[in-house]
Amino acid sequence: MLHYQTLPVTAFQQNCSLVWCDQTMDAAVIDPGGDLDRLLAAVQRLGLSLKAIWLTHAHIDHAGGAGELAERLQLPIIGPHEGDQFWIDGLPQQSAMFGFPPAQAFVPTRWLHDGDTVSIGQETLHVRHCPGHTPGHVVFHAPQAKRAFVGDVLFAGSIGRTDFPQGNHQQLIDSITGRLWPMGDDTVFIPGHGPESTFGQERRSNPFVGGT
Repeated sequence: MLHYQTLPVTAFQQNCSLVWCDQTMDAAVIDPGGDLDRLLAAVQRLGLSLKAIWLTHAHIDHAGGAGELAERLQLPIIGPHEGDQFWIDGLPQQSAMFGFPPAQAFVPTRWLHDGDTVSIGQETLHVRHCPGHTPGHVVFHAPQAKRAFVGDVLFAGSIGRTDFPQGNHQQLIDSITGRLWPMGDDTVFIPGHGPESTFGQERRSNPFVGGT
């Protein structure tokens, strides 16, 4: 079975998630934006073997710790889509602008594309490219667990911002309705910030995409 634990990190309270296979205890960390020592303490406490870093997108609060963590533990960085390379290149400037610890730019070990899969232990998750918040944003879907890790595409009661460079509001709406909704109303999603919700709940009541 796939298990996960979400740990808010950085001053932006970004939901970094540890996901693991209970058969092997192999784990990936999704969006290690910072607070690496606290993340690694949680890995140790849970008895996990960290094998990979998965990124939904390359904003500082999601990717700020990725380069350092990869270097420290010799981990592959998987994702996002190459549309976010300019955000990765700008991580040092982003960290200075928002008062984060210095962040390293990097080149992901593997870019992700719509329809790809990622695996940890005996568990496989499906990748959907969901641009709009950033051009290279991806989402990780675990149909076997009815869970989706959606970064900043969708929130409980809101949607991602589209006023950043290369953001696109219509593209974001299309990503939500065309790529998230087909995952099923009963799928629980873990957003980049704030509480979990279900796609069904957001389809009913989200002021931005309700009724779609």
